[in-house]
Amino acid sequence: MAAETMTAGELTNLRLGTLDTAVSDWEKMYPKLNTLATGSGGGASAKGLQTQAAAADWKGANATVTKEFVTKTAVEFQDVAAQAKSILGILRDASAAFKKHKTDLRTVIDEVAKKNIYINDNGSAIASVPSGAAAGKGDIPKPSDEEVAVAERRVKRILWEASETDRIAARALRALAKNKHDFSGDGPGGLKEADDRQGKADADYWAKKAAETNPKDWSDADVARFNETLVNQRDNPGFSERFATTLGAEGTLQFWRDMAGPPGGAVEGDRAKILAQVQDNLSMTLATATQSDSPAMDAWKRDVIAAGDKPFPLQGLPMGPNGFQVMSSLMGKGKFDTEFLNDYGKGMLEYERGFPGEPKHAWRDMASLNYPPTDGPNDPFAGFMEGLGHNPEASVEFFNDKTTVDGKDLDNWDYLVAKGDDAREWPLGEDGKPAGHEAMGHALESATLGVPCDSDTPPPKHSPDSADLVNRLVAEYGKNPGELDGSPLNGSLGNITAEYMRDVQGGMMTGEDAVKTYGAGANLGDLPPGQLKDFLGAVGKDPDAYGAILNSQQAVTTELINEGYHDKAKYDEFSEEIGNRVTPGAEIAGIMAESRTQAVYDDKIAEDEKFNEGLTTADKWADRAIDMGLSRFPVAGDAAGIVISEIKESVVGHYTRDSSDEARQDRSDFLEEQRGKSADAAYDATYQAAVESGVDEVNARSQAEAAAGEVKDGYGQGRQRAGS
Repeated sequence: MAAETMTAGELTNLRLGTLDTAVSDWEKMYPKLNTLATGSGGGASAKGLQTQAAAADWKGANATVTKEFVTKTAVEFQDVAAQAKSILGILRDASAAFKKHKTDLRTVIDEVAKKNIYINDNGSAIASVPSGAAAGKGDIPKPSDEEVAVAERRVKRILWEASETDRIAARALRALAKNKHDFSGDGPGGLKEADDRQGKADADYWAKKAAETNPKDWSDADVARFNETLVNQRDNPGFSERFATTLGAEGTLQFWRDMAGPPGGAVEGDRAKILAQVQDNLSMTLATATQSDSPAMDAWKRDVIAAGDKPFPLQGLPMGPNGFQVMSSLMGKGKFDTEFLNDYGKGMLEYERGFPGEPKHAWRDMASLNYPPTDGPNDPFAGFMEGLGHNPEASVEFFNDKTTVDGKDLDNWDYLVAKGDDAREWPLGEDGKPAGHEAMGHALESATLGVPCDSDTPPPKHSPDSADLVNRLVAEYGKNPGELDGSPLNGSLGNITAEYMRDVQGGMMTGEDAVKTYGAGANLGDLPPGQLKDFLGAVGKDPDAYGAILNSQQAVTTELINEGYHDKAKYDEFSEEIGNRVTPGAEIAGIMAESRTQAVYDDKIAEDEKFNEGLTTADKWADRAIDMGLSRFPVAGDAAGIVISEIKESVVGHYTRDSSDEARQDRSDFLEEQRGKSADAAYDATYQAAVESGVDEVNARSQAEAAAGEVKDGYGQGRQRAGS
């Protein structure tokens, strides 16, 4: 079993005084031992004694016994000094590392406490709003589920790093002390070198075992120990490169093919659970390995692509999955090298597009390579897309690139994403949907957001290439909205829409003032009329996308209103300007309401409860819209937290539907109610902005009522568009 991860309580209460004392003692001891070994101080030394012994004219037994003893003793003194230096380096590095881990943990605990999140001794994050605020007194914002989850992930990462420091240091010290009667003069100089050495030793052990025995015959205990090694070493270049290059490209592919799909097909039970972990951890291990540009690793990457069309059968069988299928099953986790991903993707495209018949014929082998096992198609593009989903640079490059097939340069985008005559027919899964589209959605997220699809890191400013992909996405599915009916892409498209909400609302505005975008603009206003709204209507049928879009829409609309009041002196007809600013959001709300009713009443593809859940689980997009920092209305610190909390509460309050049997409404009643609630949301945001900017009570209410009226009109236009 893997060593348990350190708890937050253990790290917080970790006393380093004894360790620091040990460092101090060894700092004093090492120079003394080094002087005795080398004579650096000018006195008697083991090295000097060795030199004298070698130069002396020994006679009789002294020429063998005494000379050998003196020489061996002198070398032992030198080994003592070298081992002392190694111990000092390990202890010194460990002390510095643990101090950093403690500081990092304290920083996170203090930061999340400002958001009313408490970290308990186990490292779990808990929402902790003061009782008065919980009872509705005061304006203390309650943290969202996403904020709590992110806080916990940050803490768990620090605890894992602290546990790694402990594991590496302990193993290194045990290795130095393993022989009671001899000293090692070849110890590591510090933790980094120890980690590298340990990784290489583990890689040699498991590569040798793989060469001498077939992985399909490994016991459950062997597989569990191998997985434990991967957990410890998957981010260690010393292990990952050594393991991959020792096995070789084809050996690596055969290794997983044998382990994952023994005779009889996929395994079940506890072994299947272990294999699911091995698959993820081996993927991260190989991803780490590809980051190396050593000659051996460069050859490995080339050879993996070259083996793409080669079958990898079980021993004694003539057929099996080809190299692309095996390698793609190991791309679901970790960040693979950008150049390797693009070369690999092009190689796979060349193979598929040159293969006679449909893609399913190119990938007809159904060997079990993925855990948990499914009966779906063994389509290597799904795993490759997950690989792109964790590398934004590679994904944006790949979707904007071309692949040469039969002397023709063909767009990757047109083949994989677009719906033209020559587009790819993605193999269908058990649910009748394209099996790789969820993974392609993750790749599109990383390409357009600029961060891995599952990252907590705030995205950077949108690049021109990323923004252009958003324009192409909206154009493609705005022309073909039916392609998104029940599509696995919709969750990712909802996230992309939420991230680019300023571009979306700017593309729908009719006024002269453009909405400031986060980096390069997607220029959605340049698309033919209706494409943007048809795109929104199609994506909004997905509950998660619906929640993401409405949270982001409400945040951006609130910011646009606040910005308007910030510059109200420059407008002759200010109420008209506020109307321009709330109308796009109102149209989006109308589109979302119509999409929701179509999904619930007409298509029957989702329940109301799912849409209600989407409003709360996707509320991070309200934070994201504010965090972009584009508003000229000053919101920062605690004030930002209050504003974001109010936006989230407004979304949940205005768009959650009581879907119990007693409160169930028909379609028309629900849509009309949503119209009123959308107007109420605009009224509240406008009124608050007006009052805070110094507008008197009468005019504030008048302007808020005018905004609410514009919302009702815009909402109706949005509904009409989505309904058409």
